[in-house]
Amino acid sequence: MQKDQQISEQEMQRKGRKVLLLMLIFFIVPIVVVILMYKFNWKPNGVSLGELVSPARLIDSSVALKNDEGASLAPQFWKEKWTVVYVAGECEKVCLDKLQDMRQLHVSLYKDIARAQRVLLTTSQDVTNIKHDYPDLIVINQSAENVIKFSQQFQVNDEDVTNSNRLYLVDPLGHLMMSYQPDTPLSNVRKDLTRLLRFSWAG
Repeated sequence: MQKDQQISEQEMQRKGRKVLLLMLIFFIVPIVVVILMYKFNWKPNGVSLGELVSPARLIDSSVALKNDEGASLAPQFWKEKWTVVYVAGECEKVCLDKLQDMRQLHVSLYKDIARAQRVLLTTSQDVTNIKHDYPDLIVINQSAENVIKFSQQFQVNDEDVTNSNRLYLVDPLGHLMMSYQPDTPLSNVRKDLTRLLRFSWAG
């Protein structure tokens, strides 16, 4: 009887040690990996196919913006997901074509769709048709004056941001980190974004 009890206690101790070891592996190893990546400046293999914004710019959300329904943006809006942004004055033919590209890009993310969002910054006030065609697109268009002011944060290479026809990528920490010229193949944008999603714990 006593021997059986001793064996049972030993088995429980072994199981306890296994559980502790698994918990250490699950929680500690990722932290150690991140520390080593930071210490040795290690980055995943692969070259970005867009233009890096260096240093990355923290988006200033102090400008009061509202979406097409007149609702103010949440304080953490730019810090919830990976955000693909397009900036336009009046959203006409060129803009509409880019919105189609953005939807194709988003759909191609498959299981990671929920980790990304699409945003149109525009001075267009009547976006009824756009919302009909792209109901999950976030349209920020109020007020036009504030949209123009806010959009300047996306300017690169001294271009007119409302006519540059670029796509911009904002990370889940709220930093503008990359932009894509108009002639960048959509497949290249997807490669960058899927790589970032694969190696990122954020978003």
